[in-house]
Amino acid sequence: MTRKVGIMGGTFDPIHVGHLVCAQMAAGACGLDEVRFVVAGNPHFKQGCSVTPAAMRLEMVSLAVADNALFAVSDEEIRRSGITYTADTLRQMHEREREAELSFILGTDSLITLPDWKDAQDIARLARIICVSRPGYQADEGLMERLRELGFDVRMVFAPEVALSSHEVRRRFVRGEEVRYLVPDDVIAYIQSTGLYQEVAA
Repeated sequence: MTRKVGIMGGTFDPIHVGHLVCAQMAAGACGLDEVRFVVAGNPHFKQGCSVTPAAMRLEMVSLAVADNALFAVSDEEIRRSGITYTADTLRQMHEREREAELSFILGTDSLITLPDWKDAQDIARLARIICVSRPGYQADEGLMERLRELGFDVRMVFAPEVALSSHEVRRRFVRGEEVRYLVPDDVIAYIQSTGLYQEVAA
């Protein structure tokens, strides 16, 4: 029986409930056997930006998903040298797990830019796209037509909309504002114990 694997890539700086809701809704709607959180190593879209060390981001994701048997964590982008691209990651996974049916999970905000991603047609060939609704973003028919022309198979999933970003979470930590229920408790404890995001405040 073909194993259905959802891939959710991201910087996860830090991971928050919006990521987890997105993954769970995608899995439920599309019958996924696993959702694999792929922690970005050196993402091309973050060049020139300050990003928390990969090992710390990986630890936060591991803590966040530990109580969900459906979720798994991958460090393969972290282990790969150079700038990391989704197409390269999917190629590696396809080569290693030829019997698996891969789906790439993203939000509507990312879907809008998908046609311009590096090797977009390879992404379309290697994985189905599961797009989970995001507040303030909408995929119009022009975008959907362009994606179809590139060979993308897109499944839209409408989920409870959580208007939250990692940037907002970091801002809350810096200002000492409430983060409970926005971030898993174990991740909050890790951030507090390591002093992460406090250097920004200083």
